[in-house]
Amino acid sequence: MHASGLDLVIAIFEFVILLFSLSVHECAHAWTALRLGDQTAFQQGRVTLNPIRHIDLLGTLVFPALMIFGPLIGLGVGGFLVGWAKPTPVLTRNFRNIRRDDMLTTLAGPLSNLLLVVLAVLLLAAIALFGSEGRIAVVAAMNMQVLLEGASNLQALAMIAYLAIEVNLALLFFNLMPIPPLDGGHLLRNVLPYKAVAAYDQLARFGFFLVLFLGGFWIRIFLDPSNRIIESAMALFLHLA
Repeated sequence: MHASGLDLVIAIFEFVILLFSLSVHECAHAWTALRLGDQTAFQQGRVTLNPIRHIDLLGTLVFPALMIFGPLIGLGVGGFLVGWAKPTPVLTRNFRNIRRDDMLTTLAGPLSNLLLVVLAVLLLAAIALFGSEGRIAVVAAMNMQVLLEGASNLQALAMIAYLAIEVNLALLFFNLMPIPPLDGGHLLRNVLPYKAVAAYDQLARFGFFLVLFLGGFWIRIFLDPSNRIIESAMALFLHLA
């Protein structure tokens, strides 16, 4: 498989991982709301990992596709892979403790992406235990390489795990941006003094543009050190394994 073919395969992996991760994120919102007393999302069929229930045409398909496949066809689009799904409907008046339960429901989405990161790291560690072949697969994946002569199922699995880490870290930090309508913006709104809420709500009119302009900078602040921590931990594990 030549280099462009590998790039296409990796791009497809990223796109599928993003669809799954966004579905987990929104399902986590819906499931938490249901557990806390609000059945709105459940009644709309949103407590599911089926991506069809969560897809937003622009945020789930068009925008991520441009970021992933754009560079492959010569478009100057790229950067961190992020996207969004249809917002999960929540009626806070159905909660027993409105502010607390609203905060928990909002946090459930980013925390689900963090859980996927942890599971992917554990999968990389498990792959590394498959002798020298496993360690080589993990090192290759962490360097975004595929060793064509020794291509194997372990290499493919390691690459998927590493891409899942990258995608879900980007989604985690992206959604925690303190800008409406992202989860971070909703969390910040819940803790602002009453008099500041109205002023903060004015940001919602410009939220999409603020996210586009500031998103890459915001994600990079947290993603780079997070990657270094994970890579250092994996390097230590590989040395000890």
